[in-house]
Order: sequence, then structure tokens, then C-alpha cells
Amino acid sequence: MKPKKEYRVIPRLPQPLEPLRRLAHNLVFSWHANIRHLFQRLDPGVWTDSGHNPVRMLGMVNQERLEEMAEDPGFLALLDEVIQDLDRYLARPKADDWEFSPGEPFSVAYFSAEFGLSACLPIYSGGLGILSGDHLKSASDLNLPLVGVGLLYQEGYFSQYLSADGWQMETYPVNEFDKLPVQMMRDDQGRPMTVSVLFKGQPVQIQIWRVDVGRIPLYLLDTNISENPPDIRQTTAQLYGGDREMRLRQEIVLGIGGVRALRAMGIEPTVIHMNEGHSVFSALERINRMRKEKGLSFDAAREVVQASTVFTTHTPVPAGNEAFDPNLVRAYFEDYCKELGINFRVLLGYGRVNPRDDSEPFGLTPLAIRLSAHTNGVSKLHGQVSRAMWEQVFPHHPVEDVPIDAVTNGIHVPTWISRELNWLFDRYLGPNWDEDPDHERVWEQADQIPYTELWRTHIRCREQLVSFTRRRLAEQLRQRNAPRADIQDAYEVLSPDALTIGFARRFATYKRATLLFRDPDRLDRIINHPERPIQFIIAGKAHPQDNEGKEFIKDIIHLAHQERFRRKIVFLEDYNIHLAHLMVAGADVWLNTPRRPLEACGTSGMKALANGSLNLSILDGWWDEGYHSDFGWAIGHGEVYDDLAYQDETESHDLYNLLAREVGPLFYRRSGDGLPREWVEKMRAGLKRLVPVFNSNRMVQEYATRYYIPCSARYNGLGRDGMAGAIELAEWRKNLMVGWQNVAIESVASSEPQETLVGDRIEITARIRLGSFHPDDVTVEAYFGALNHEGDFIERITKPLDLAGQSDGISEYVGQIPCNETGRFGYTVRVTPSSRRIENPFVTGMVVWA
Repeated sequence: MKPKKEYRVIPRLPQPLEPLRRLAHNLVFSWHANIRHLFQRLDPGVWTDSGHNPVRMLGMVNQERLEEMAEDPGFLALLDEVIQDLDRYLARPKADDWEFSPGEPFSVAYFSAEFGLSACLPIYSGGLGILSGDHLKSASDLNLPLVGVGLLYQEGYFSQYLSADGWQMETYPVNEFDKLPVQMMRDDQGRPMTVSVLFKGQPVQIQIWRVDVGRIPLYLLDTNISENPPDIRQTTAQLYGGDREMRLRQEIVLGIGGVRALRAMGIEPTVIHMNEGHSVFSALERINRMRKEKGLSFDAAREVVQASTVFTTHTPVPAGNEAFDPNLVRAYFEDYCKELGINFRVLLGYGRVNPRDDSEPFGLTPLAIRLSAHTNGVSKLHGQVSRAMWEQVFPHHPVEDVPIDAVTNGIHVPTWISRELNWLFDRYLGPNWDEDPDHERVWEQADQIPYTELWRTHIRCREQLVSFTRRRLAEQLRQRNAPRADIQDAYEVLSPDALTIGFARRFATYKRATLLFRDPDRLDRIINHPERPIQFIIAGKAHPQDNEGKEFIKDIIHLAHQERFRRKIVFLEDYNIHLAHLMVAGADVWLNTPRRPLEACGTSGMKALANGSLNLSILDGWWDEGYHSDFGWAIGHGEVYDDLAYQDETESHDLYNLLAREVGPLFYRRSGDGLPREWVEKMRAGLKRLVPVFNSNRMVQEYATRYYIPCSARYNGLGRDGMAGAIELAEWRKNLMVGWQNVAIESVASSEPQETLVGDRIEITARIRLGSFHPDDVTVEAYFGALNHEGDFIERITKPLDLAGQSDGISEYVGQIPCNETGRFGYTVRVTPSSRRIENPFVTGMVVWA
């Protein structure tokens, strides 16, 4: 039975409390603790029952309580103080195009399939979404002109519960949008704002919603509206749900629909940042827009789009990258290719590692790499892995030159630290430490935090975690109809004084959640040591279709039920942002055991680090570049094994040895005043030396200076004078493709003897035949570096050579190679399209080697 008309009932707030509505609809509350404290004070019980969702809470508080608090002078004074803080935060004017692009437009649109901003907005599944949320929060703190674009899922990602046997089960709670901090976008007549895309020629209406993330607007797209047929309405039902066709539909809505939504709202970004390949169709739609609105050819429009697009890849294995059957892609894109002005086979070629391989599926990552000026991995090691993985996209370049760089992820520190630690930082780092862009100067002051205060603050967080774990475990058992005695025992698990180790992440098999349990008898001796007990709190979800990951969870549950482990190992169900907050704040050690090099970055350890926890991890992802014995431990030495069983055996023994011989003894070693001073020194060293590096403010600043600002400048330059620059660049590239075969290196000569001395320089002369090209069309470089025993480059340095003269069709280039250290070295010379003419000359695939 359907109603004839729908209407909404909203809370009746007394006038003095009306600012609460505004506070509830800006997710700045997720990292400004004073706002959360305000809502908690309004009604502590309802705050908990609402899931810490202020919008939902305002509809749950009874009217009498609202009237009472509207006359409470203390509460009103606090409300006024919080509102003034928010107004100060929001009112700071944006810098002149973020201080880097004076006089020219500069704005970024950040696309992602998921955003993890708060537990009360469940449109995320794991690390990718959390990173996206932290990116927006740091952009807000730094006042970067950026907007986010994503999808508003009706059910989001699943909630997890376990059967009595420990098997993961899933439910999909429905998101009630009117009880979430989201607002429908409306046009000038007050009608819901929509845009449309086509699914196999069928129009699909997309509704636009807005979430305020501090100073940053996040626009979310929704197909669950009455204008669409039932099967189409399900497109934005579940994050990563449905079959391959549903995933393709979601990515069309995100990419094509996202660009159209920005256009409908009058937002014209100069840069698009695609966080993973899910949004790659945004590049195609920008090409489409420019063809229709500017009259450009596909090639000219592609030059503008490519020059102003940034792509971040997160997946370190080929199988994890989205790819689709060409026939499915044809059904959705054959007509669209006509709008683009290209043959459908050309589009398929863009999405294949080998464009000529008709048996290869259509991959979103190759498409994104080819349509972006900059591609990056999310840690230095992941950058290396990605270059090797996608080397065949650039068959004429050695793996070192594959144009995939790295920007190591970071975390939004104010979001992830405990309230207790936040107060401590306010006292010793300064009241505005969280907005200060000079990270190193801020965190240098961590040395000022007294050992006693830092340790006591951490103890309080551990006590809160243990208390929460007991309540949560009891509730889990109650929901499974466990015996009353078992429920009562749940309130006695763990000790608030014992060394507590946290492990929480997706239960993907490569993360090896069961490595710790490989030898239960050895583990028993370690955690039940009479003088140095250790306890573990574990959480995480397996993908609904990952039965092997579910078996890992089941194995851990069965082992934790053994009497020797029952009070020392606890698995908490339904891992989410709220649980993550408590775990990273209260754990003494954060454990991470991925199979190197399959962890692209991993940011949970960074969150624990910011709370003073020490990391115990495989040298993979961020820990490969962050590790030092001053603030944690490394499992192994960065080896990569062919025999995986042998790897697990070796690294589990290494883990046990570290726990028994180093981690446990150090934690329980106390000085005369009862403090574990050596342990706290490691905590303080991590805060001082790692937090300024592995935080999202640094990350966003790095994206801005390395990618956003240059891309925006290129976009503005190519768009001047009626897109004259784009048209000229497309013609230039066309000429390159026709004439590049005539470019040749005729000879290379050098002044070096067989041996040379440190400090000397080697003179190089290269004679180049450029054919129909001018010297300005090319870049000629010396390519040199150390060699291994087989004569291959171990590392390489490039240095441009200078044009010395031209004669008889030959251009002569000269330069010097410095000899700064001893060893075995080599050099060669290469010619590429001009790096002055094109943002990333490697994407052309054109190079000539000596």
C-alpha cells in the first residue's frame, strides 16, 4: 500500500537550540570533539542510542528535555561557544586560488566510490573510503578549493554478525536519508535537482544530495527515485553489491553522472582526481562535454582532459582491478562512443594493456592511466609494485620509467585521536595544532609532553577499550542466545593493566589474520606468561563472497573459545569507524601481518601511531618507509617468498620471538616511579617523527603542489583563446605519431676513459636526426646510474642535454655526467617528446634509445 503523498516531520527545536540543527548537518562534528560533547550533554543516553548521529538524535530527544535544555544557562553558554568556533572555522576566506594560482581558476573535484566520514553515514567499506573521507577533511582544514563526488547508497556496506559456530553473516540496514546528515539539492524553483545518464539507451534519473564536510561540499548521487524502474533504482542500493553489470552501472552513474551533476550546479573544476578506477568514466564525459560545448575534436578534448586528470591506484594485484567483458561494455558504450567521435574498438583499446589483444577484457585501470597526466600509488613500495604491474602499458620504457609515482597515504589526525589525547595535544602542541600546515614544527613539540601525562592518558584509553570490549562481547553473546554464564563471563575478559594488542582490518586472505595463531601452543606460552601477560582484541569483516576470509574468522572464534585463550583473545563483530576509534586509541601495540608486497599502504597503523601505540608489522605498505626501531618493530626484513607456506612458517616464528623477547619485556620493564620509560620514549618518538609525515594534511598538500596546481595551470593554458592550445597540442601529437619513426640517434660519443675519478665529469655528445621536427619538439637526455652484476641499471638519473648546433639535418646535443661516488656505472641517451609541450610525455609511448 503506497501513500498518496509523502511528508516529513522534523524536530521542533526551541529557538535557543535552533543552532543544533546546523551543527548536526555539518560533519565537522566528526573531528571537533567539542561538538560531539555538546550533543552528548544534551542527552547522554539518546546520544548513544542514536549511534552518535546528531541528526537522528534531534528526532529522538523528547520535547520536555529540549525545553529544559533551552533554559539551561550552562548548556546555552557551551552551545554559543561551539557555534562561534564553527563560524570562525568556516568563515576563514579561501586563499587566492589556494595561494598557488593567482589570477586563474583553480578547483578540484575528488571522485570516489566510497567515503568514510563518520559511523553515522555508512557509505564506506574499508580503507579506500576512510582515506577518501580523510582527504576531504584535510582539504577542509587546509581550505583547499575542492568538492567531493560519490554515491549515496540506500543500504551501504553490510553489517556483520556471527553465528553460534563463528560463521560471518550479513545484514543490510536501510539508510533513512532524512535521519542522516545529508541534504537534497534543489533548483531555483525548489524542485529536487537531477541529472540523467543512459543505460543501454534507457534514460536514468539521478538525484543529487549534499553533505557538508567542514568547508568542503560532498555531492552524492542516488538512483532510488520514483522516476526510475525498480531494477534501475537498485543501482545505488549497495556498495560493491550486485553482479558485474550492476558494478558497471554504478561506475557510469559515478563518472558520467558525477560530471553532469557538477555541471548542473555550475561547478567547473580545473582538475579531476579519480580515487581508484571506479570513476574513470568521468574522463570520457569531460571529453564529451568539451566536444559538444567547445566544438573540439576527440583528440583536442582528450589533451585538455588528460592534462588535468589525476589518478590514484590502490590495488597491488592485477586481479583486484576492475575489468569487464567487452560485450557488456558494448551494450552500454557503443552509442556513447558516437558522441565521443571514436569507434568503439578505440575505446576498448584505451582500456586494454595491449590495445591489439581482442581477447583482453576492458580494464578501468589501463583506461585511467592513459587518460591521466599523473598516476600514483599510495606508498613508495606500492609505487614500485604498480610500475611493475602496468609495465606492459608502456612497452618501450624500462620499468623505472613507467609513469606511476607515489604519494604515501596519511590519516586525518584530529579525527582519529582520542578525546583525552586531543586535550593533551591542546596543552602541549598549541590550541590550533590541528590546522597548522607546518607539521614538523608542531610535532617537534611532542618532546614537551611529560612521560607521566602521556602514559596516564594512554592508560585511560586502554581502560575504556577493555570496558567497551566487555560490554560489546556480552551483547554479542546475548544476541546469539548464549548461556547466561557465558554472558556473565564476558564482563571478566581481558585486563585493563595487561599489554593489549589490536588487529583490525578487512579479512582479505593476503592480510593473514591467522598468522598469529599458526602455533597455538607457542602462543599460549606467550600470552599466559605469569609475569608478562598479553591480550588481543580482533575485529574485521570478510567480503560477503569471500568464504576463505570467513573461514579465517571462524578459525579465530573457535580458538578464542578454548579455555586457555577465552579471557585473552576477543573478536568484536561489525567493525566500523566507531569501533576503530576505540581500538586505535586503547591498543598498546598495533599488529599488521600482510603478505608483502600486497598491502598497498594500510592506514590503521597510522591511526594507532597518532594515539601513541607502537606498530608491530610486516615491512609492507607505509611501514616499509616508516619503520625504525625507535618507535616499533618489523616482522622479517622485507623478504618476498615464492614458497608461501615457508613464508608463513618463518614470519610466524619471527612474530612469536618479537612478542616473547622484545615487545612483552619492554612493556613490563618499569622504572622506580612505576613508568615504562623506554616504552613511553618510543611512543613520544613516533608522535614526533612519524605523525608529521603520515598524516593527510601532508598528503593533500603533496597532491596539491605536485599534481593539482600543475594540472590546473595546464588546463587554463590549453583553454585560452577558444581552446587554441588544445587544438594546437592535438595537431602536434598527431604529427608526432606520423613522423616519430624518422627520429634517430646517429651516434653518442664521450670523453671518458675506462676509469674515471670521483669528482670528475664525463662529457657527452649525441648526434640526433630529428626528421621533420624542431628541437623544441623533443627532449634529449643522458640516462645514467649504477649497474648490477648483469650490467642492468639498478637506479637511474636523467639529465637534459643542451642543443649545441645543427648541420645537414643533424642536431648535436652536449652535456656532462657527474661522477659523485665510486662503483660500476653506465649511461645511454634517449629522445622523448618535449616535456615542455606535454604534461607527461611517457603516456605517448614514444621514445628513441641510443
